[in-house]
Amino acid sequence: MTGESNTPVRTTARSFDIIETLRELDGARLTEISAHLDLPDSTVYNHLRTLVERGYVVRNNNIYRVSLRFLEIGEYARSRRKIFEVAEPEIDEIAVETDESASLLVEEDGRGVYIYDAQADTSIPLDTHPGKHVALHATALGKAILAYLPESRVEAILEQRGLPARTAKTITDREELATELETIRETGFAIDSEERVRGVRCVAVAIKNENGQVIGAISVSGPSSRISADPDEKHLEELLRAKNIIELKLAHA
Repeated sequence: MTGESNTPVRTTARSFDIIETLRELDGARLTEISAHLDLPDSTVYNHLRTLVERGYVVRNNNIYRVSLRFLEIGEYARSRRKIFEVAEPEIDEIAVETDESASLLVEEDGRGVYIYDAQADTSIPLDTHPGKHVALHATALGKAILAYLPESRVEAILEQRGLPARTAKTITDREELATELETIRETGFAIDSEERVRGVRCVAVAIKNENGQVIGAISVSGPSSRISADPDEKHLEELLRAKNIIELKLAHA
Protein backbone atom coordinates (compact mmCIF):
# COMPACT_ATOMS: atom_id res chain seq x y z
CA MET A 1 0.00 0.00 0.00
CA THR A 2 1.04 3.60 -0.42
CA GLY A 3 1.84 5.92 2.45
CA GLU A 4 -0.77 7.64 4.56
CA SER A 5 -2.84 10.25 2.76
CA ASN A 6 -3.55 13.60 4.37
CA THR A 7 -7.20 13.46 3.36
CA PRO A 8 -9.68 12.83 6.19
CA VAL A 9 -11.47 10.12 4.18
CA ARG A 10 -8.32 8.01 3.79
CA THR A 11 -7.43 8.52 7.45
CA THR A 12 -10.85 7.34 8.58
CA ALA A 13 -10.67 4.34 6.26
CA ARG A 14 -7.30 3.35 7.75
CA SER A 15 -8.73 3.40 11.26
CA PHE A 16 -11.56 1.10 10.22
CA ASP A 17 -9.10 -1.19 8.42
CA ILE A 18 -7.21 -1.52 11.69
CA ILE A 19 -10.37 -2.20 13.69
CA GLU A 20 -11.47 -4.87 11.23
CA THR A 21 -7.99 -6.41 11.33
CA LEU A 22 -8.11 -6.61 15.11
CA ARG A 23 -11.42 -8.43 14.84
CA GLU A 24 -10.14 -10.76 12.14
CA LEU A 25 -6.95 -11.61 14.06
CA ASP A 26 -8.72 -11.69 17.43
CA GLY A 27 -6.24 -9.17 18.78
CA ALA A 28 -2.70 -8.48 17.57
CA ARG A 29 0.59 -6.72 18.21
CA LEU A 30 1.52 -3.54 16.39
CA THR A 31 3.91 -5.32 14.03
CA GLU A 32 1.31 -7.97 13.20
CA ILE A 33 -1.27 -5.33 12.28
CA SER A 34 1.28 -3.44 10.17
CA ALA A 35 2.28 -6.60 8.31
CA HIS A 36 -1.33 -7.60 7.75
CA LEU A 37 -2.20 -4.21 6.24
CA ASP A 38 1.21 -3.59 4.61
CA LEU A 39 1.55 -0.27 6.40
CA PRO A 40 4.44 1.36 8.29
CA ASP A 41 4.51 0.71 12.04
CA SER A 42 4.47 4.46 12.66
CA THR A 43 1.23 4.91 10.70
CA VAL A 44 -0.52 2.06 12.49
CA TYR A 45 0.75 3.24 15.87
CA ASN A 46 -0.71 6.71 15.39
CA HIS A 47 -4.12 5.25 14.59
CA LEU A 48 -3.96 2.80 17.48
CA ARG A 49 -2.99 5.54 19.93
CA THR A 50 -6.03 7.58 18.91
CA LEU A 51 -8.35 4.56 19.05
CA VAL A 52 -7.06 3.65 22.52
CA GLU A 53 -7.49 7.22 23.75
CA ARG A 54 -11.07 7.27 22.47
CA GLY A 55 -11.82 3.91 24.10
CA TYR A 56 -12.47 1.90 20.94
CA VAL A 57 -9.36 -0.25 21.30
CA VAL A 58 -7.70 -1.58 24.46
CA ARG A 59 -4.05 -2.53 24.95
CA ASN A 60 -2.84 -5.26 27.30
CA ASN A 61 0.70 -6.68 27.29
CA ASN A 62 1.26 -5.01 23.90
CA ILE A 63 -1.74 -6.84 22.42
CA TYR A 64 -4.40 -4.57 20.95
CA ARG A 65 -8.05 -5.65 20.91
CA VAL A 66 -11.40 -4.14 19.96
CA SER A 67 -13.07 -2.77 23.10
CA LEU A 68 -16.57 -3.22 24.44
CA ARG A 69 -17.31 0.36 23.37
CA PHE A 70 -18.61 -1.17 20.14
CA LEU A 71 -21.12 -3.20 22.14
CA GLU A 72 -22.63 0.03 23.44
CA ILE A 73 -22.88 1.45 19.93
CA GLY A 74 -24.24 -1.79 18.52
CA GLU A 75 -26.90 -2.02 21.21
CA TYR A 76 -27.91 1.55 20.46
CA ALA A 77 -28.19 0.84 16.72
CA ARG A 78 -30.24 -2.28 17.40
CA SER A 79 -32.56 -0.55 19.87
CA ARG A 80 -33.51 1.99 17.20
CA ARG A 81 -35.18 -0.81 15.24
CA LYS A 82 -38.66 -1.00 16.74
CA ILE A 83 -39.00 -4.55 15.45
CA PHE A 84 -36.26 -5.76 17.82
CA GLU A 85 -38.04 -4.96 21.08
CA VAL A 86 -41.35 -6.29 19.78
CA ALA A 87 -39.96 -9.49 18.24
CA GLU A 88 -37.50 -10.53 20.96
CA PRO A 89 -39.94 -12.45 23.21
CA GLU A 90 -41.59 -14.09 20.19
CA ILE A 91 -38.24 -15.31 18.88
CA ASP A 92 -37.53 -16.82 22.30
CA GLU A 93 -40.86 -18.63 22.25
CA ILE A 94 -40.32 -19.97 18.72
CA ALA A 95 -37.02 -21.52 19.86
CA VAL A 96 -38.68 -23.14 22.88
CA GLU A 97 -41.68 -24.48 20.95
CA THR A 98 -39.70 -25.85 17.98
CA ASP A 99 -36.54 -26.97 19.83
CA GLU A 100 -34.50 -25.25 17.11
CA SER A 101 -32.74 -21.94 16.49
CA ALA A 102 -34.93 -18.90 15.85
CA SER A 103 -33.72 -15.62 14.39
CA LEU A 104 -34.66 -12.08 13.47
CA LEU A 105 -33.00 -10.46 10.45
CA VAL A 106 -33.28 -7.01 8.85
CA GLU A 107 -31.92 -5.57 5.62
CA GLU A 108 -29.34 -2.81 5.68
CA ASP A 109 -27.34 -1.55 2.71
CA GLY A 110 -28.33 -4.53 0.59
CA ARG A 111 -27.27 -7.18 3.09
CA GLY A 112 -29.05 -9.13 5.80
CA VAL A 113 -28.09 -8.44 9.42
CA TYR A 114 -29.08 -10.75 12.27
CA ILE A 115 -30.20 -8.60 15.18
CA TYR A 116 -31.53 -11.30 17.51
CA ASP A 117 -31.14 -15.05 17.88
CA ALA A 118 -32.44 -17.64 20.33
CA GLN A 119 -31.24 -21.20 20.79
CA ALA A 120 -33.12 -24.18 22.20
CA ASP A 121 -31.35 -26.70 24.41
CA THR A 122 -31.30 -29.22 21.56
CA SER A 123 -30.50 -26.81 18.71
CA ILE A 124 -27.18 -27.03 16.90
CA PRO A 125 -24.70 -24.12 17.16
CA LEU A 126 -25.10 -21.71 14.24
CA ASP A 127 -23.33 -18.48 13.28
CA THR A 128 -26.55 -16.47 13.44
CA HIS A 129 -25.32 -14.19 16.23
CA PRO A 130 -26.42 -10.53 16.38
CA GLY A 131 -24.38 -8.42 13.98
CA LYS A 132 -23.68 -11.25 11.54
CA HIS A 133 -24.01 -10.00 7.95
CA VAL A 134 -25.21 -12.38 5.22
CA ALA A 135 -26.17 -12.31 1.55
CA LEU A 136 -29.93 -11.88 1.26
CA HIS A 137 -30.33 -14.27 -1.69
CA ALA A 138 -28.65 -17.14 0.18
CA THR A 139 -31.00 -17.26 3.18
CA ALA A 140 -34.67 -17.92 3.72
CA LEU A 141 -34.82 -14.77 5.84
CA GLY A 142 -33.24 -12.67 3.13
CA LYS A 143 -35.43 -14.10 0.39
CA ALA A 144 -38.52 -13.44 2.50
CA ILE A 145 -37.47 -9.78 2.67
CA LEU A 146 -36.55 -9.54 -1.02
CA ALA A 147 -39.94 -10.99 -2.00
CA TYR A 148 -41.76 -7.95 -0.59
CA LEU A 149 -39.34 -5.14 -1.40
CA PRO A 150 -40.16 -2.88 -4.38
CA GLU A 151 -38.80 -4.32 -7.61
CA SER A 152 -36.55 -1.29 -8.08
CA ARG A 153 -34.99 -1.86 -4.66
CA VAL A 154 -34.38 -5.54 -5.40
CA GLU A 155 -32.68 -4.62 -8.68
CA ALA A 156 -30.50 -2.09 -6.90
CA ILE A 157 -29.47 -4.69 -4.30
CA LEU A 158 -28.62 -7.27 -6.97
CA GLU A 159 -26.57 -4.70 -8.87
CA GLN A 160 -24.73 -3.75 -5.70
CA ARG A 161 -24.22 -7.19 -4.16
CA GLY A 162 -24.60 -9.66 -7.03
CA LEU A 163 -25.54 -13.31 -6.45
CA PRO A 164 -22.37 -14.93 -5.13
CA ALA A 165 -22.52 -18.65 -4.32
CA ARG A 166 -22.22 -19.58 -0.65
CA THR A 167 -22.71 -23.30 -1.25
CA ALA A 168 -23.34 -25.48 -4.29
CA LYS A 169 -27.08 -24.95 -3.70
CA THR A 170 -27.12 -21.14 -3.59
CA ILE A 171 -29.29 -19.46 -6.23
CA THR A 172 -26.95 -17.56 -8.56
CA ASP A 173 -29.29 -16.90 -11.49
CA ARG A 174 -31.55 -13.83 -11.52
CA GLU A 175 -34.43 -15.52 -13.31
CA GLU A 176 -34.36 -18.42 -10.87
CA LEU A 177 -34.35 -15.99 -7.96
CA ALA A 178 -37.28 -14.04 -9.46
CA THR A 179 -39.26 -17.28 -9.74
CA GLU A 180 -38.41 -18.14 -6.14
CA LEU A 181 -39.55 -14.73 -4.90
CA GLU A 182 -42.85 -15.13 -6.72
CA THR A 183 -43.35 -18.51 -5.04
CA ILE A 184 -42.67 -16.91 -1.66
CA ARG A 185 -45.34 -14.29 -2.29
CA GLU A 186 -47.79 -17.05 -3.23
CA THR A 187 -47.08 -19.35 -0.27
CA GLY A 188 -46.30 -16.75 2.37
CA PHE A 189 -43.04 -18.33 3.49
CA ALA A 190 -39.46 -18.78 2.29
CA ILE A 191 -37.10 -21.70 2.65
CA ASP A 192 -33.43 -22.29 2.02
CA SER A 193 -32.11 -25.81 1.82
CA GLU A 194 -28.39 -25.67 2.54
CA GLU A 195 -28.06 -22.53 0.42
CA ARG A 196 -25.90 -20.66 2.95
CA VAL A 197 -24.60 -23.42 5.19
CA ARG A 198 -24.30 -27.07 4.21
CA GLY A 199 -26.48 -29.36 6.27
CA VAL A 200 -28.73 -26.53 7.52
CA ARG A 201 -32.27 -25.76 6.42
CA CYS A 202 -34.19 -22.60 7.31
CA VAL A 203 -37.85 -21.56 7.07
CA ALA A 204 -38.78 -17.87 7.29
CA VAL A 205 -41.65 -15.41 7.01
CA ALA A 206 -41.53 -11.66 6.37
CA ILE A 207 -42.57 -9.06 8.93
CA LYS A 208 -44.35 -5.91 7.72
CA ASN A 209 -45.09 -2.63 9.45
CA GLU A 210 -48.46 -0.93 9.76
CA ASN A 211 -48.02 0.51 6.26
CA GLY A 212 -47.48 -2.91 4.70
CA GLN A 213 -43.74 -2.37 4.15
CA VAL A 214 -41.41 -5.27 4.84
CA ILE A 215 -39.04 -4.43 7.72
CA GLY A 216 -37.56 -7.81 8.58
CA ALA A 217 -38.07 -11.54 8.75
CA ILE A 218 -38.13 -14.28 11.39
CA SER A 219 -37.04 -17.88 11.00
CA VAL A 220 -36.55 -21.38 12.34
CA SER A 221 -33.25 -23.07 11.45
CA GLY A 222 -31.84 -26.50 12.09
CA PRO A 223 -30.26 -29.61 10.58
CA SER A 224 -31.74 -30.71 7.26
CA SER A 225 -32.49 -34.03 8.92
CA ARG A 226 -34.89 -32.30 11.34
CA ILE A 227 -36.42 -29.57 9.15
CA SER A 228 -38.21 -30.77 6.04
CA ALA A 229 -37.98 -29.14 2.61
CA ASP A 230 -41.78 -29.12 2.84
CA PRO A 231 -42.07 -27.15 6.09
CA ASP A 232 -43.37 -29.00 9.11
CA GLU A 233 -46.81 -27.74 10.18
CA LYS A 234 -45.48 -27.05 13.69
CA HIS A 235 -42.62 -24.87 12.43
CA LEU A 236 -44.81 -22.88 10.06
CA GLU A 237 -47.58 -22.45 12.64
CA GLU A 238 -45.11 -21.05 15.17
CA LEU A 239 -43.67 -18.61 12.63
CA LEU A 240 -47.11 -17.42 11.51
CA ARG A 241 -48.28 -17.08 15.12
CA ALA A 242 -45.25 -14.95 15.96
CA LYS A 243 -45.61 -12.93 12.74
CA ASN A 244 -49.20 -12.09 13.61
CA ILE A 245 -48.34 -10.97 17.14
CA ILE A 246 -45.31 -8.95 16.08
CA GLU A 247 -47.20 -7.13 13.33
CA LEU A 248 -50.12 -6.36 15.66
CA LYS A 249 -47.75 -4.96 18.30
CA LEU A 250 -45.93 -2.89 15.69
CA ALA A 251 -49.22 -1.46 14.44
CA HIS A 252 -50.30 -0.43 17.95
CA ALA A 253 -46.97 0.54 19.45
